[in-house]
Amino acid sequence: MKYIDEFQNPDLAGRLLDEIRATVTRPWALMEVCGGQTHSIIRHGIDQLLPPEIELIHGPGCPVCVTPLEMIDKALEIASRPGVIFCSFGDMLRVPGTGRDLFQVRGQGGDVRVVYSPLDALRIAEQNPDREVVFFGIGFETTAPPNAMTVHQARKRNIRNFSLLVSHVRVPPAIDAIMRSPDCRVQGFLAAGHVCSVMGTAEYPELAQRHRVPIVVTGFEPLDILEGVRRTLLQLERGEHRVENAYQRAVTAEGNPAAQAMLGDVFEIADRAWRGIGVIPDSGWRLSERYRDHDAEHRFSVEGIDTREPAECRSGEVLQGLLKPNECEAFGTTCTPRSPLGATMVSSEGACAAYYLYRRLDAGTPGPRPPASASGTPSPVTAPLEGSPLA
Repeated sequence: MKYIDEFQNPDLAGRLLDEIRATVTRPWALMEVCGGQTHSIIRHGIDQLLPPEIELIHGPGCPVCVTPLEMIDKALEIASRPGVIFCSFGDMLRVPGTGRDLFQVRGQGGDVRVVYSPLDALRIAEQNPDREVVFFGIGFETTAPPNAMTVHQARKRNIRNFSLLVSHVRVPPAIDAIMRSPDCRVQGFLAAGHVCSVMGTAEYPELAQRHRVPIVVTGFEPLDILEGVRRTLLQLERGEHRVENAYQRAVTAEGNPAAQAMLGDVFEIADRAWRGIGVIPDSGWRLSERYRDHDAEHRFSVEGIDTREPAECRSGEVLQGLLKPNECEAFGTTCTPRSPLGATMVSSEGACAAYYLYRRLDAGTPGPRPPASASGTPSPVTAPLEGSPLA
């Protein structure tokens, strides 16, 4: 198994779509929580192939997009200071802060460097003992363990000129906040498989029971997503609300205990602000007291940041699933990947970027569907499956 081509098989996709069409009896709104899943859905036209009764709502699953504006502005301030080498993954450099981005800071003389791992930043700190090296640590439970390990290594190796600007967030509190919102229309969740590969599924059953929503752990290929939709619909149609793991090739119930232990040692749970959403209690991490010397916010005392979001940018509504990207007046006109108003147009996992990249430029109903077979499926199939082709 290559685990790529096999999970893009059009015949199996058609059979899954047959099952989905045979299952659904009323409208349902499902949310995918991961930006990678959003891009896969838009790239492969999955939302256009599903029955019209099923709406896929794009959730706040892009780590770059949910990094709050205040934290972006703190990064810009630190990166502008003399003697600082500011390191980041490349997709953060074009994220707009208040009036500028990291590319502009670099153009103005700041030492801003793209790295491929936080350990690259630690190596730079080791090679430049007379400079302060800061790594911008953002993202969900998937990127937090390597950042925690890097801080652990810095302390163990006594590399004192390395610090981490932390903006890590956690998925389960975000699901809880979404379901508590008075505007929420979500009736089921496709949970992010890579997050659960680290953290397991222990935090989800209580959420499913409390909010009476099915939560299906789902992968990122077309068949993964269709299988996640199929399982979620089966629960909804039966009036069930429990957690299912449809990504067993990567996810176990317990997750990765070693990664969790590292997170527990280096970080502590804290309230976090989400861009376009606001503060969600216990939804993120900060460095624990033991590692506070490596906290860039404490080291550089960045205070009094005055943040201003562009009035015409509606990315906050996109992140909350209240608005499709192509329903924003600025989409594709005053807001493009070359001149973005918000992070959702910049990031490789942003919903606005997905709609722009895959030419979903017009607001309104999806484009025409491919010719259907007699069963309504867009590819020739014989009969629905008795069980999942991914079982």
